[in-house]
Amino acid sequence: MKKSFPKIHLATLVAIGIGMALLFTFSNEEPSNTPIVITVPIDVAEPSSNDSTETPNADSVPLAEPVFEEDWQTVKVNSGDNLSTLFRRIGLTPQDVYRISKATKSSKALTKLKPGQSLDFIINQGSIEKIRHVKNQLEQDLVIRNEDGGYSIQKIVREPDLRPKFAKGTIQSSLFVDGNKAGLSQKKLMELANIFGWDIDFALDIRAGDSFAVLYEEKFLDDRPFGEGNILAAQFINQDRIVNAIRYTDGNYYNEKGYSMRKAFLRSPVDFFRISSKYNPKRLHPILKTVRPHRGVDYAAATGTPIKASGDGKVIWRGTKGGYGRTVIIQHAGIYTTLYAHMSKYNSKVRSGSRVKQGQVIGYIGMSGTATGPHLHYEFRVNGVHKNPLKVKFPNVQPLNKEQLKSFKPLAEDHLDQLQAYKLGSP
Repeated sequence: MKKSFPKIHLATLVAIGIGMALLFTFSNEEPSNTPIVITVPIDVAEPSSNDSTETPNADSVPLAEPVFEEDWQTVKVNSGDNLSTLFRRIGLTPQDVYRISKATKSSKALTKLKPGQSLDFIINQGSIEKIRHVKNQLEQDLVIRNEDGGYSIQKIVREPDLRPKFAKGTIQSSLFVDGNKAGLSQKKLMELANIFGWDIDFALDIRAGDSFAVLYEEKFLDDRPFGEGNILAAQFINQDRIVNAIRYTDGNYYNEKGYSMRKAFLRSPVDFFRISSKYNPKRLHPILKTVRPHRGVDYAAATGTPIKASGDGKVIWRGTKGGYGRTVIIQHAGIYTTLYAHMSKYNSKVRSGSRVKQGQVIGYIGMSGTATGPHLHYEFRVNGVHKNPLKVKFPNVQPLNKEQLKSFKPLAEDHLDQLQAYKLGSP
């Protein structure tokens, strides 16, 4: 009688046999621990039908690693750099330069590269996925690769946050000195002088005890100070005379009644000066020692100090004029003329017959002609008759119309209320 294996022994033998068969089968295959990565440069041509190399099945190629923001590679723009040198520095080819230049040609992105800027790249398996041109902290161009292999351009512009800021001060020395003590920058002080310059002569009218208050914008980016914005409202108290200025939506400044702070003429054609000689019909000439009328005002300042056109007009004289030396004469609105003499040089853009705008630099202070020191001799004439530039009443610019006043008056009241609250310490 034959003996049979117990069932448990038989099952064990079968399992061992299957295991050995599987081990033998896998020992004949290549190990596949290393992932297959295929990098295809953008400029590689399509394979021909005669190419014997097999194209791997898409299922056998692992997915590309995800691209995170920290994968940006940055190249700084130096003097003399262009797109080619920057691409080469990061390991890209001339074909890449050509392809990106062609894609961005119509938008003009990546064309204006300046030293100090940067180009950031995300490169994935040899292909440019993104390029970021950081122009400054507020502007950047973003070039993004599309699914079809083309590129789209995005212009990104950030806007800083605007927060109100207040400054006030009392004049003890000058607007410039006491304004600095109050925390105003040189730029803001110049703006303040320009706003009130038609009503207040900062060389002659200022007295100790005069005061000023300014409400302006401060810019913030990512909760950090990022510069200054516009002056929203300002007040100057000059010899007990209160002068208010409010910024309207057109960018100009008006008093609380809607009359423009800008007049047809500047009160002074020079900033930060000293008046060395006033209008005097019976003045003794300092050089000739004879009584000769002085029909203008002399503004003493350093050689090279800019001289500004006091109003819009047309240049009717530019050249040497006897004892006046280098001189410019401007005609305004038919009946007014202003004369600027003793210049060291002219603004090259200002010529006889050219049009000039109020505040435009027309020349620079000097001592050409008959002069004892560097200064500007300035004359103001109405219908050919000399007037004292320091006392003549200037015509006003057109005020806001009734429709504009509807939106201006609530704005003015609000800003002036804020200004008063800040002055009292209870904003």
